[in-house]
Amino acid sequence: MKLPGDLGHLTYCLNIHPAETWEACRDALRGPVATVKKAISPDQTFDVGLRFSAVAVEALADPGARAELKQILADNDFRAITVNGFPYGPFHGTRVKEDVYQPDWTKPERLAYTTGLIELMADIGPSDMPTSLSTVPGTYKPLARGREAEMAGNLLRAAAFAIQTQQDTGRTVQIAIEPEPFCFLETIAETVDFFRDHLFSADAVETITRFTGLTTAEAADALPRHLGLCYDVCHAAVEFEDPAGSLAALRDAGVPIHKLQLSAALRVPSVDAAARAALADFDESTYLHQVVSRRSGTLAFEHDLAPALARADTDGEEWRVHFHVPLFVADIPPFATTQDFLAEILAIHRDNPISPHLEVETYTWGVLPPNLSGETIEADIVRELEWVLGRLA
Repeated sequence: MKLPGDLGHLTYCLNIHPAETWEACRDALRGPVATVKKAISPDQTFDVGLRFSAVAVEALADPGARAELKQILADNDFRAITVNGFPYGPFHGTRVKEDVYQPDWTKPERLAYTTGLIELMADIGPSDMPTSLSTVPGTYKPLARGREAEMAGNLLRAAAFAIQTQQDTGRTVQIAIEPEPFCFLETIAETVDFFRDHLFSADAVETITRFTGLTTAEAADALPRHLGLCYDVCHAAVEFEDPAGSLAALRDAGVPIHKLQLSAALRVPSVDAAARAALADFDESTYLHQVVSRRSGTLAFEHDLAPALARADTDGEEWRVHFHVPLFVADIPPFATTQDFLAEILAIHRDNPISPHLEVETYTWGVLPPNLSGETIEADIVRELEWVLGRLA
């Protein structure tokens, strides 16, 4: 929905719903998404944060399916402002873990999937504002060494496609790279370095001129308009980033935030035996739950919750766990959450807008302990959106 003044647009991500095929996406739009709109935005256009797998993108290349999607958007007063292009394949009901990053940005399949999403969003998105497309942060960290130039090359090819699409259609699609714990890009410092050295460098500008025919000045101007960041608040909190400081670092480096994903993580203020026992309920087999621990100012990293729990001598450490939890929950005894980090980000946005697209992304309802969810997922989504609206009032 359109927020007051220049605060942008608020939506939630459809990766919450288990919809891998176009037919399942269609049913989600007509069903739970329409229910959420009726509850939270009955009298104004409801912005939607789409999620299409590679299988769904292929199906939507068919003119009949594409026309049906456009009709559903029109009939329900939906506006397609952003798309989650991070998970390429299945995202619910199966082991996802580190496979969620594959194919990564070294692979032609990732480039083809992303350009397919760019073409789709340019066709179905609004004509009077850019749309955003979030994507994987390069690759899984253990696979990244020595592949920086390869990943940057494919990201620049995707940016060039977005630039050419804008020239052809007048529609702007903005690629938003999403840093995540234990990935090639996980910290804001790493992200700033990669943009400076590979994506916004003089060589990158020259690459864009070759691909698009733009002048050097035009290419330098177009790059940040079509390539930037998806700042996931949960991920930043897990990394012990400083909210204001991380945003300032991106701003000073000229890295735009095309999408702000609103999410919260588990926080264990001080690990002990009771906390380790209770964390077993969150050690599930679908998603990675990376852990960053802090002791005396020193950070340590684990790629998942199980190996973190297997470590010896963790008593007294503070843990941040990449497990998306409901935004409206501040405490999950014996744990806390990083809701305060999110509240600070929203307060900054209220006073000095960070991004035009705000997207709630608690995708873990199907694997959360039962006491953390309500009677329906639609009611939980509405509650999260209302919590955000209350912080922006």
